[in-house]
Amino acid sequence: MTDKQPRWTQTWLGGVRAAGVDLGYPGQRLGLPEEGSGAVAGWGRRIGALVIDWMICTWAIAQLILRTSPAEAPWLPAAIFAVQYLVLVTTLGQTFGHRLMKIKVVAMDGGVPRLFPVFVRTVLLMLAVPAVVYDRDNRGLHDRSSNTVVVTM
Repeated sequence: MTDKQPRWTQTWLGGVRAAGVDLGYPGQRLGLPEEGSGAVAGWGRRIGALVIDWMICTWAIAQLILRTSPAEAPWLPAAIFAVQYLVLVTTLGQTFGHRLMKIKVVAMDGGVPRLFPVFVRTVLLMLAVPAVVYDRDNRGLHDRSSNTVVVTM
C-alpha cells in the first residue's frame, strides 16, 4: 500500500482524524467562516447560554415572579424555558443567554428561523439527547432537524 489512504481499522478505532483524514473546520461544509462573526459557535458558548437561560427560567421567573419553587411545580421551569426559547428564537434569533454569550440561531439560508422549525428544535432540545449527538459541523440533531446552525455574532 503506497497511497496515503488510512487502513480501515484506523477510521473506526481512533476516529477519522486519528487516521490522518482532514475534515476541515466546523462549518466549512456549510460555507461558514472558520472564526469570527458567522462562524459555528463552540460548545463552551452554547453550554454557557443554556445555563444562563435555565437560571433565568428557574430562578428569576419561577421564583421571583410566580412565587413558586421547583419543588412545588417541577415542570414549571421547563415549560417557561420552552416558551421563552420558542418566542425569542422565533422573533429575535436568540435568547437572553445567547445574547450574553454572543451567539445566535440562524436558518441555513441566513435568516431568522421560522416558527415550526424552532418548535421542533425546542422540543428536541428539551429531550436533551438530540442536543448532545452532533456532527462534524457542531450541529446537534435538533439543529439538523430544524435546518438551523448556531453561529457567533
